[in-house]
Amino acid sequence: MPLVISKYAQVFLVGLQSNLVYRWNFLLRGVFSLFHLLGVFILWSAAFSGNATIGGFDVRQTMTYFISLIVLQFFVAAANEDHQVSDEIRNGLINQFLLKPISYFAYRFTLYLAARLVSGFLVLIPLAAAFPLLRDYIVMPTEPWRYVAAVPALLLSGLIQFSIAYCFGLLSFWFLEIQGFIMLSYAVETVLGGNLFPLDLMPAPIFKAAQYLPFYYQMYFPAAILTGRIGLESATSGLLIQSAWVCVLFLVSHFLWKRGLWLHTAVGG
Repeated sequence: MPLVISKYAQVFLVGLQSNLVYRWNFLLRGVFSLFHLLGVFILWSAAFSGNATIGGFDVRQTMTYFISLIVLQFFVAAANEDHQVSDEIRNGLINQFLLKPISYFAYRFTLYLAARLVSGFLVLIPLAAAFPLLRDYIVMPTEPWRYVAAVPALLLSGLIQFSIAYCFGLLSFWFLEIQGFIMLSYAVETVLGGNLFPLDLMPAPIFKAAQYLPFYYQMYFPAAILTGRIGLESATSGLLIQSAWVCVLFLVSHFLWKRGLWLHTAVGG
């Protein structure tokens, strides 16, 4: 076990060093995310014009939700993992993992953690600079259980997002180009993940159905816990469903990996 931990610790350190080379890219993305936030503010300010609340939440609570989404996107969103897995399969770089005592899933997930650590902390810099302008629109939760529940929700959210991206990357065993699958997934995640609007504003039957899909647990669920949009009972049941999706996606990724290797022809490397 210590050797296994040491092995992936080295992968994590390499991932940190690689991502720190692109620190300015992450920082600029964080700065540009503030312009996105400005657009969100203008849009929802217009929506709240003449309305004290929408869906039971005021403008401050709604803006807190979108600010939380920006932070979550940099800390847990799988930014480019699907393309990286796809490139390693198509370019034959995957061959080096076939005869070595290392799990490719664990290897990629360790690199994902390193990348999210760098991008997550870098986005805090522009947000801290903009805090004097944002603080009147931030409402922090007062219930201690929300902070406790948010920790596993964030970890499981990261596992779901990585696993989905990993599975799409593995489709390169069957398809030369997976961009269409990725774009379709991104479109669905944007709507059903709560990136466009809080999901609780959807009609009740659709919102209820969305709670059984993995996209609900990628961004909306942890953000809803932290911003008071769901109660303790919904958070508890949500964590159970979120855990179930992690298990399902892990099994799917394992199946795709095993089946993909049957089709893969390793040359050189």
